[in-house]
Amino acid sequence: MNNIIKTLGLCLLACLICSCKGKKATIEGEGQQPDQGTVQSANSKTTEKIELAYAQGFKVKDLAEGIRLLDIQDPQNEASNAWHFALVPKDLQSFEVPKDYTVIRTPISTAICMTMLQLADFIALDALDQVSGITSTRNLFNEDVLQRVENGKILSIGSEGYFDAEIVMAANPDVIFISPFKRGGYEAIKQTGITLVPHLGYKELHPLGQAEWLKFIALFIDQEAQANTLYKDICKRYDHIKEMAAKAAYRPTVLSGEMHGGNWYAVGGKSFLAQIFADAGADYVLKDDPNSGGVNIEFEKLYAMAANADYWRILNSFPGEFSYDALKASEPRNELFKAFKERQVIYCNMKRSPYYEKAPVEPDVLLSDLVYVFHPEVLPADYKPIYYKILP
Repeated sequence: MNNIIKTLGLCLLACLICSCKGKKATIEGEGQQPDQGTVQSANSKTTEKIELAYAQGFKVKDLAEGIRLLDIQDPQNEASNAWHFALVPKDLQSFEVPKDYTVIRTPISTAICMTMLQLADFIALDALDQVSGITSTRNLFNEDVLQRVENGKILSIGSEGYFDAEIVMAANPDVIFISPFKRGGYEAIKQTGITLVPHLGYKELHPLGQAEWLKFIALFIDQEAQANTLYKDICKRYDHIKEMAAKAAYRPTVLSGEMHGGNWYAVGGKSFLAQIFADAGADYVLKDDPNSGGVNIEFEKLYAMAANADYWRILNSFPGEFSYDALKASEPRNELFKAFKERQVIYCNMKRSPYYEKAPVEPDVLLSDLVYVFHPEVLPADYKPIYYKILP
């Protein structure tokens, strides 16, 4: 009898060992690349595959048992440092990932957003239940977010560079989405031990690349299918509007920015803004500039390039009613530009428009607004601009 019991025990132990080995994913970099559009995880749950069209700042690799390797890098600098995360389903008990990958269990329960761009992704995915903290409510219009802040469901952790570590801990996030190339002040929150995840959507050089970071957030909250559907619709609308603008017979010229501190701050010709101007059927006065980021230009140099530009785009946070008088008061020489004289300033006041919380995931709407200015004949006569309008 004892021998029989021992034999049965050994058999049972062998079955358990085989079962455990069957659940364990050994991942050494290459992994298993599925051919289908879904990834099978340990509990037979299927996760929709993420494929990227425009975003350059992150890459996703699907592996066995629903594990994903997520690589993040500055889309404007291929030589920059990279961040590596392994997104592992919470129900997966046994797994291995490459040593240089930080494990994050998904779906996350809550996160802190450090920027409006990050928050915009959560809003678009109808996932505010997963947001437990933000940095500021300045220029925030979303009533749901404001109500959650008021009732304490979303905590304000302080402004950039002055984060309150105690409030961060009270928010109890699984991860904190950060913008590592901004001013920062992350030393205080690093000490909390909470995983910091870079969100570099603002560094993308194409409007559809920035919007595609919807999929990035979706990876953390198991909403890949919804993100794919939303993004597909955004691209469809954007491309349709772009095609209509391309048929216009005339391409106007446009300048952008304002004088600050004695110099004109503008963005280069390889930027997000230059791209959306081009797609809207206009020529940016700095389109040949090789820079992707900000450029400081002396007034005289800028004026030589843009004095006769047909339009002038301005985005700011002006307290009160912005006007041509206010524009002239900020710099008397502004009245010398053709766009000023002919009242062709394209304007958006972020104090009166939900630009930061919605525009990042509505590049099709931004494009429509600009096309309505540059080529109104290609859009319906009753089109109502959302963000950009001609300053009266």
